[in-house]
Amino acid sequence: MLYEPDRRIDTFTSTRFEFQFLSEPMDQVGQVRIREGEVEASQPQIIRPEGFEEISAEGFGDHAKKLFDWMEKEGQLPQFLQYGFQFKRSGVTEDLIHEPIDVVRGRLVDQAKAEGRPMQAVIEGVDDAWEICLLRFAMEMISKSKRINLFDFKRKGLL
Repeated sequence: MLYEPDRRIDTFTSTRFEFQFLSEPMDQVGQVRIREGEVEASQPQIIRPEGFEEISAEGFGDHAKKLFDWMEKEGQLPQFLQYGFQFKRSGVTEDLIHEPIDVVRGRLVDQAKAEGRPMQAVIEGVDDAWEICLLRFAMEMISKSKRINLFDFKRKGLL
C-alpha cells in the first residue's frame, strides 16, 4: 500500500474506503492502469457461541466438554468479530496513462497527501490480479481495525 487511510473500520456503522489502484499492464510497456472505486466494510458483528456444542473440539473427548462447561460458567467462552466487505464493482473506473509508473505513483501519493481524505488508499499491485490485491487491502484494514473495534465493544459492555 502506497498511501494508507487515516481512519479504520468503524465499530458501529459501515465504513466506505476510496481506493486508487495502479498497475502496469503486462503487455504494454510505459503505461499505467489506474482503477478507482470504493470498498465498503460492514460494521463488525460479535459472534458468540450459545453453548459448547457450537465449538468444534473433535478428538478431545470429555475433557473438552468440561473445559467448555467451565468457560461458559465463568463467562469465558470465546467471542469473535466478523467483518464483511462489499466491493462496489459498478463504481470502479479505469484509465490508461502513458507515463512511467514511478511518475504516476509519485503524483497519486502526493495528490492523496494534499487532499487529506481520511478514507483514501493508494495501492499498487499486479494488473491481472488487482482484485486479489484489493482483498489484501481489506484484510490489512481488518487487522488494523480489530484492536480499536474490540476496545469499543468492551467500552459499551458488549464483550
